[in-house]
Amino acid sequence: MSKILRCAIYIRVSTEEQHINGLSLPAQRKALREFAEANNYTVVGFYADEGISARKSMKFRKGLLQLLEDVKQDKIDMILVTKLDRWFRNIKDYNITEEILKAHNCYWKTIFENYDSSTANGQMVINIMLSVNQAECDRTSERIKAVLDYKRSIGEVTSGKCACYGYKVVNNRLVKDEAVSHIVDDAYRHYFTCYSIRSTIKYLNDTYGDAAPSSNKVDRLFKNETYAGKDKDNLNYCDPYITPEQFEKIRQITTTKVYSAGNYEPYIFSSLIKCPWCGNNYTGYRKKQKLKNGGESIYIKYRCGNKFGRHSCAHFTEYKIEEYMLTHVSDRLHEELADIEFKQQQSQKQEDPEALRREMDRLNILFQKGRIKESYYDEQYELLEKKLSQCNASKCVSLEAYRGLIRAFSGNWQELYLKLDKAHKQAFWKSTIKDIQIDKETHQISGFNFLTKLE
Repeated sequence: MSKILRCAIYIRVSTEEQHINGLSLPAQRKALREFAEANNYTVVGFYADEGISARKSMKFRKGLLQLLEDVKQDKIDMILVTKLDRWFRNIKDYNITEEILKAHNCYWKTIFENYDSSTANGQMVINIMLSVNQAECDRTSERIKAVLDYKRSIGEVTSGKCACYGYKVVNNRLVKDEAVSHIVDDAYRHYFTCYSIRSTIKYLNDTYGDAAPSSNKVDRLFKNETYAGKDKDNLNYCDPYITPEQFEKIRQITTTKVYSAGNYEPYIFSSLIKCPWCGNNYTGYRKKQKLKNGGESIYIKYRCGNKFGRHSCAHFTEYKIEEYMLTHVSDRLHEELADIEFKQQQSQKQEDPEALRREMDRLNILFQKGRIKESYYDEQYELLEKKLSQCNASKCVSLEAYRGLIRAFSGNWQELYLKLDKAHKQAFWKSTIKDIQIDKETHQISGFNFLTKLE
């Protein structure tokens, strides 16, 4: 009496195939079950991946991964699929799967096509067909990408009818949703006073109650470039809530954000101090100290997050860092502004780069026509190249990039700063300073970089 084979049924559809060409999950399941019953196979399990392309990595196909786990436990003798493209369109993952099946004496079979994976010739045919399917998928993907890129370039929505919070789809275009646009505007207004997404979420909940957006929606306000009116290369995709410069500033701040634990006040210089040993951000922590009178004092210090077991690092108390910045920032700004003005004056005295290029072109023509000697040509061309190189090197940052810094550090700014609470002190430094450096030799603060408009 022949052995009754233990059969597993695997079915898969990608999103766009759900209801076409008879490829839906119920249609595949019905056909495979009938085939198993007609051939006296014992069905030991159904495994499905819905809305998953066969070109995607195996790690995204949970049904397939569970199937392979059961194969490894020797629960399955054979796998039934409708067609090869339901099984794989990716040669690499197919070969990985085939090795697992061989190791556990399991094989697969298509019911609508004739493939034999047990022979060398059969494997060759399978690999050829997989290559064809993979190439077809790649071409389709390229065509779809081209269509989507074109739609984005003319401002059309490419993600169905779903719009991000604060927008709605009208005539296939994103427009501001007047029902909630005032909440989005208020969210950005509050954020630019504190530079804290957490604080912004709390503010919106306190202000708007049940009408406030979820924390996930608020989080996306500060990560999705659509709110700056952009979509990849299209800078005029939709009506923006913020400028591209503001979005870039948010991106820089949020990618280095460090939160303090519990309900403590924020660390003023979190994520601004750079470790000279590993490049990581310094993080703040609270240190308790017993006083002679029996009381307890808590002071704030900063250290590198990689300090434990990785490298030594300098520790700094918060008031020392604050004292350094208040003492040096004005002088440093004046030095940089003076340097920019000097470079601009020097640049104005130099020759015009375009005039130099025209002279180089004229020299080329004279040499080609044989009107000047090669030695004279080489000498003059080298001289012009040197002058042009000097012109390019002299290009400097415009004072316009420093306008925000000039406003921030003008008048009696130190007196006003000292009246701020810690959250607003943190926001002040986040909006003006890019990073603070530490000298590797002396373990002392050695300087800082301003956050200019162009960064």
